[in-house]
Amino acid sequence: MTPEPTAGDVALACVSAMLAELRPAGVCVSPGSRSTPLALAAARTPDLPLWPHLDERSSAFFALGLAKASGRPVAVVCTSGTAAAEFYPAVIEAAQARVPLVLLTADRPPRLRGTGANQTIDQVRLYGSYPRLFEEAPLPKPGSGGLWRALGARVRATALGPPAGPVHLNLPFDEPLVPAGAEVDLGPAGPAVATEAASRPVRGQDLSILFGALERERGAIVAGGLPSPAPAVAELARVAAWPLLAEPASGMRAGDAMSVPDALAERFTAEVVVQVGSTPTTRAMLGFVARAGRLIVVDADGFPTDPAGHASHAIAADPEALARAVLARAATRSPAPWLDEWKTADARLRPALDAALDASDEPGEQRAARDLARALPAGATLVVANSAPVRDLCLAMEPRDGLRVLANRGASGIDGFVSTALGVAAAGSPTAALAGDLSLLHDVGGLAWAASHGHDLTLVVVNNDGGGVFDRLATRGLPEHEGLFVMPHGIDLWALATAIGARHALVGSARELPALVGEALGRRGIDLIELRIDREQSLTRLRALTEGLARA
Repeated sequence: MTPEPTAGDVALACVSAMLAELRPAGVCVSPGSRSTPLALAAARTPDLPLWPHLDERSSAFFALGLAKASGRPVAVVCTSGTAAAEFYPAVIEAAQARVPLVLLTADRPPRLRGTGANQTIDQVRLYGSYPRLFEEAPLPKPGSGGLWRALGARVRATALGPPAGPVHLNLPFDEPLVPAGAEVDLGPAGPAVATEAASRPVRGQDLSILFGALERERGAIVAGGLPSPAPAVAELARVAAWPLLAEPASGMRAGDAMSVPDALAERFTAEVVVQVGSTPTTRAMLGFVARAGRLIVVDADGFPTDPAGHASHAIAADPEALARAVLARAATRSPAPWLDEWKTADARLRPALDAALDASDEPGEQRAARDLARALPAGATLVVANSAPVRDLCLAMEPRDGLRVLANRGASGIDGFVSTALGVAAAGSPTAALAGDLSLLHDVGGLAWAASHGHDLTLVVVNNDGGGVFDRLATRGLPEHEGLFVMPHGIDLWALATAIGARHALVGSARELPALVGEALGRRGIDLIELRIDREQSLTRLRALTEGLARA
C-alpha cells in the first residue's frame, strides 16, 4: 500500500520544483530545523553546488561573493527566527551593489505568529525596502507544482533584473519537516516563464547628449565600478582623444588608461566628464568630477551615482552598449594638446610613485597594493576590502590586463569581507584578497570555518593593530582618538591562523610579498600573509608620497 505523503514530503517536492526553475549557481545553507525542506531539496538537486556554513552572516556574504563573481543568482538558506536577521548586512550590500542574491528564509506557519511560539518572529518584509521583491510562499500542498515553478522563475527573473539585486522569499513549513519518502503529485507543470534579463535600448536622445559632449576637446572618461569590463568605453576615450581614469574595480585599468589617475585628477580640470559605473571611490576622483564644467553620468540601471548633485545629465543605459552606438558614428579626433598634457604628466608621475614606493624595503600599504596587483597571474581575481585598502589600490595599481578586481562598494562596509572573498574564490578563478586587520577580525568566524572545510584563498592582511585609516581623518586630533576610533586589539594573527588551521607567513621585507603570494596561489587551502605596519610610520610615508607626487 502506497503511504500518504506527509507535510515533509510535500514541502520537499514543492521546494525542489521551485529550485529547478530558480537555477541558482549555488545554495549556501546553515544548520536549522525549520529549514529542513530547503536544505534537503538543495542537497538532493543534481549538479547544484551546496555550500554549508556555520553561521548565517558568513553564509550570506559567501553567497554574495559567489553571485558577484558568477553574475548568476545564488540562494542562501536559513531557519526561522533571528537566523534570518543575520542576512541583513549582505542584503543591503546586494541591493546597493546590484548582486542577484536570493534569501530563502524558513518560517513557522502563519497561524503561530503572535502566539509566543518558539523561534518565531515577524519575518514578513524583514529586510524593508532593500529586496527587489518580497513574497511569502503558501504552505506547500499537493497539486501546486505549477505555482512553485512559477515562483522560482519569478524570483530568478527579478534577481537578475534589471536592476539585479536581492529577492526575499519567506517559506512557512508545517511539521513533520522530515520527509517519509512518499511520492507527491504536484500536478501539471504549467506554462514556461521567461527568466533572462532584458537590456535597456539605447535612446536617440542619449546619443545626442554624448555627441554633444564629444565636441569638447578638454574631456575625460571616469570609470567607477562595473560588473564587467567595457572595452568600447575605453575605445571611445581613444577616439575622443580624452584621458581614461579607471578605478581598479571598473576592470578598465589596462591599456591606455592613466596609470596614476588619482594624482592626475587633482591637477586638471575638464570641460566635460563622462562618468560610467558606480560613484568614484576616492576624494581626488570625486573632486575631479565635481569640478568639471559639465558632468554626464551613465549607469546601466539609472542608479544615483552623483552625490554632489553636479550632473547635467543622468543617462540610464548600459555604458558598453551606449559607447558602441556612439563609436558607430563618431570620427576619431586628431591628437590634441589636452591628451598630451595628461600623458606627459602620467609619464612623470608613475616613475616618481614607483621610486617612492621602492625607496624603503619596510612593508607598506601602498607598495603592498601595487605589488599584489602586479604579482597575480592573468585570469586571477583580486578582492579588495574597504577603508584604506581600496584607496591604496586606487592610488598605486598599475594598468594591466587579465586581472579582475572586486570590492563590496555598494554600502562600503567591512562586514563579511573574508566570506565574500571566499565566495568569489568558489566561482573558480585563482583568488587573492587584500584586507586590513579589522576587516579580517570582523569575519573571523567565516575564516575559521573555511580553513577547516577545504576552501581556497590567499589573504594578504595589512595589520596596523586597530584601523589606521582613522589616522588619515580629522578624528586624529581628538583626545579620544586612540581607543574610540583606532582600537588596538593586540591579536596575534600567527596564533589565530595556527588555531584555525590556516597557513601563516609574515612579510619581513616588502620585496618578499610577490614570492609569498605566488607560493600561496600554487597550493590548496587558506594562506594568511601578514604585513605588520606601524601606524605612525605609515602616516609619515603616505604624507611623503603625496608631497612627492605633488612636486613631480
